[in-house]
Amino acid sequence: MSGRTAGDAGWHLSRYNLSARVPDSDRLIVANLFRGTATELTPLFQKLLSSFEEFDEDHPAIKLFSSLGYICNFDERAVLESMGRMACGSTDTVGFIICPTLGCNFDCPYCFEDHFAGFMSQEVQDDVVALAERMLGASNARTFQVNWYGGEPLLAPDIIESLSMRLIELAESHGATYESGIITNGHLLTQDIADMLGRARVDEAQITLDGIGASHDATRHLVGGGATFERIVDNLRSLKLPFRVNVRHNMHEDNYQDEGELKELLRQIATESGNELNYNPAVVFQNEVFNTRSNHMHLLQGSLVTKTQTEHEAERFGVGRGYFCGANSLWTVGIDHLGNLQKCWEAVDKPRYSFGTAHDWDPTDPLRTAAHPDQLTCYLNTTGPVPDKECHECVWLPVCVGDCPHKRLFDGGRTCISCRNDPESFVLALYEQGRTKGPKNGQGQ
Repeated sequence: MSGRTAGDAGWHLSRYNLSARVPDSDRLIVANLFRGTATELTPLFQKLLSSFEEFDEDHPAIKLFSSLGYICNFDERAVLESMGRMACGSTDTVGFIICPTLGCNFDCPYCFEDHFAGFMSQEVQDDVVALAERMLGASNARTFQVNWYGGEPLLAPDIIESLSMRLIELAESHGATYESGIITNGHLLTQDIADMLGRARVDEAQITLDGIGASHDATRHLVGGGATFERIVDNLRSLKLPFRVNVRHNMHEDNYQDEGELKELLRQIATESGNELNYNPAVVFQNEVFNTRSNHMHLLQGSLVTKTQTEHEAERFGVGRGYFCGANSLWTVGIDHLGNLQKCWEAVDKPRYSFGTAHDWDPTDPLRTAAHPDQLTCYLNTTGPVPDKECHECVWLPVCVGDCPHKRLFDGGRTCISCRNDPESFVLALYEQGRTKGPKNGQGQ
């Protein structure tokens, strides 16, 4: 033993602890948002945690509580700020969000995009490959991530296939692992296209089902009208998909009640087809398009929003706090069908947010080769939300890291997570999902 107390040695409670009592129990759940841990503590360990500063700094409880993140001897907030700066300049991964077209065969009333006709030309495809060469060469990245986006990217399967093969070859020549995903409405999937996506190394797809039958068709319909639910479901059931599918359920007041039935349907389809299907709920928020086109849709309000988002945040919770948006990284770019570069998924259809072009921009001289440097630096400068005093002091900072950069900059400011004022509901959601455990090796029993 050192003879010095933990308090004298600088150990203190984490600023990012949340707690809740296990229902009908003497156990306390303590979650640490910085470390991504959640543990049930018996009364004995609750007592130890309440008085740890009096212990010798070498006491076993100090090591245990430190490993859980409940106590620390450093400034966690300063670490988060440093993590943000490192995320901004990290060269581990180069990320491309590629829109081969901004056209779409759907007309969803809440979609935030303006859809334009036209497809990525061969010249722009060549520019995309050349930009990838510059970014991989300058960064020495270990991973090259490509996400196909739109519009509806499967309106342009030939572009996806030809450009994928070139980018795969380029990644391999630089010794980088190639990863790929696609966001598609799923309506145009066929077995031939699914097989092509497999050859193109697509290993994950996001497909949206907004409830069951008519609930889905009310918001996910074809341009000019026309139901889409049955065809998408048939594609998920009958095709052999060489990638996992995250099924997004955009929840609003008119379809949230379909959650249980939709989960069960996906479970049945996965069992019958052998395809990997994961359910992913997301609350629909107001945006400029919603406000002008969605007078027949009603947003979730109050406790329904809190419940849905709390459960979703609990599902995502884990080790690896301090995630920063790709918009905060110099090495992630969105590319529209004309070759314009943007920093955000929600900006790829809006040339006014473009900072340059795939033809001209050079990451080794990022500001002087940017046609509009302010559209680049404004995103990078949101990485650490230190100027926002409320975020700076908030216990939820490791989870939300200041919210969406684009929203903060251009869409009315940040939106706090709905469980912010009800932390116990979040901790209990972790418990109900079985995300908590007791101290290791039987400690705390």
